[in-house]
Amino acid sequence: MTANDFRLVALSFPESVESSHMDHPDFRVGGKVFATLGYFDKNWGMVKLMPDQQEKFVAAEPKVFVPAKGFWGERGATCVHLKSAKKTTVRKALREAWLNAAPKNLAKKFQEI
Repeated sequence: MTANDFRLVALSFPESVESSHMDHPDFRVGGKVFATLGYFDKNWGMVKLMPDQQEKFVAAEPKVFVPAKGFWGERGATCVHLKSAKKTTVRKALREAWLNAAPKNLAKKFQEI
């Protein structure tokens, strides 16, 4: 997976927009960040998962998913090694992150699709 693949998948979710946070591209829904690119370096992305979601992704694919360092990682921020990742797996993680951040009415509508 490339950074552009990550970007395209993140932007494929309803009402997702690209912005910037701390000099990194980020992806938001309803004004909330659900993913970023370039955390660590250009070879990485990040998805904002819940700790239990993070645990499942890291256990399933430890070469792809790594908890972020410190407090953010403890709260579920999960780094994605882009070169090691498959688009289908990252799409699942981005979907979870998007659902976590999306306004409840939008998330509910999306889950019904």
